Amino acid sequence: MRLAVGLSGGADSVALLCALAERRRELGLVLHAAHLHHGLRGEEADADLAFSSELAARLGIRFHQSRVDTAAEARRSPKSAPEVSGETLPTDSIEGTARRLRYKWFGKLLSDVPLDAVATAHTLDDQAETVLAKFLRGAWTEGLSGIHPKLETPEGGSIVRPLLRTTRAEIEAYLHAHCQTWREDSTNRHLTFTRNRIRHELLPQLETWNPQLRDHLAQMAELARAEEAWWRTEASRLASEVIVRGRPVRGGGRASTTADGVALDIARLAAAPVAIQRRLLRYAAAQLEAAPDFNATEALRSLAETGKAGQKLELEQGFRAERTHRELRLTRGPVIGSDLQQYECGIPGELSAPVFGITIRIDLTSQAPRSSSNHETDLKAVLRPWKAGDRVRLRYSSGPRKVKEVLERMKIAGEDRIGWPVLEIAGRILWMRGVELEPDPAIRIAIAEN
Repeated sequence: MRLAVGLSGGADSVALLCALAERRRELGLVLHAAHLHHGLRGEEADADLAFSSELAARLGIRFHQSRVDTAAEARRSPKSAPEVSGETLPTDSIEGTARRLRYKWFGKLLSDVPLDAVATAHTLDDQAETVLAKFLRGAWTEGLSGIHPKLETPEGGSIVRPLLRTTRAEIEAYLHAHCQTWREDSTNRHLTFTRNRIRHELLPQLETWNPQLRDHLAQMAELARAEEAWWRTEASRLASEVIVRGRPVRGGGRASTTADGVALDIARLAAAPVAIQRRLLRYAAAQLEAAPDFNATEALRSLAETGKAGQKLELEQGFRAERTHRELRLTRGPVIGSDLQQYECGIPGELSAPVFGITIRIDLTSQAPRSSSNHETDLKAVLRPWKAGDRVRLRYSSGPRKVKEVLERMKIAGEDRIGWPVLEIAGRILWMRGVELEPDPAIRIAIAEN
């Protein structure tokens, strides 16, 4: 078997490579080592590469390396989450983008070298942290399945995780016993990263309540994987009775183009238990490469159960639903408003936006923090169309409100609603046309109609 170990230079991957090298003849392995330089951490990352190359050479193992610019890729990549055989790879951060690029390179190695599999050194501790992180984000049971022991890739090979039942403490004990050094990634101590806060703060605190928590979280992942495997088969079987592609046409039959989406027979859907209804709705959405969250799934169930013919539902990422007399039709199209222009400027600065018919001047007040030059900050203002999920804090209100709800109260509909402008600064919407929002005392905004 031709197997490459993803070698970062850290304790886990070093231990995996050394352990496999010891037993390569016994296991019938042709070993390779693969190191991806992510273009982050400067000289420290260069030293990781040198250490990994020297270790592979000492063990007599063929070494593969490549470099990517993770920061640049993170800036231009869509914030979506591709899957490898059911396991989500997040791309909404530097850390997530690095992971996605790493797996993309592994796929290339699998086909180009070629290899039968790539082994990564995820441990039981990694599994516990992953499950807890996904629980905190509100994952479905497929998310709680965590890191899978084996994944099939589009390139035809596999990603395997042989250390998922091994703890980090056991890894380090093995390395000390073999007098083997490893590299420490300094960013693993930075509490700006969610995983590091879970590792260094949250998990230790929770373990004061239950010292076996890591084991329990890893067991939850194993249970969730088995549940999901069963549900995938069951949902596929039930789908043939409830889900149909396209829409009815005169004279019988159905249109079957992708644009016509998929439909669910409302009567048959309603006859199923709630758990099956949710699974079938998400199964149908997956046919359109959509993944509605819990609230969106419940909205679809409500539309199917109590909605009226002709009623429609607009969800995120161009995912839409329409109720007919007998069916719930699901389609996926362009994201509304996604092709409309947006404008950016530094602060202080000015935005001239002819598409929206306005010019906006943004200045700092005396309460704003200043840079050493006392003239500039790193703040950036973005004028753009609103999008699903946006929230604003109305002046004198008790809490944030959805922009969609505010527009509904203003009776803004149709094309006007699609392109309704908002001004975002540092992740917060501070101006919205036609609405008085709670101001930021550090920022002054002046609007002029063109």
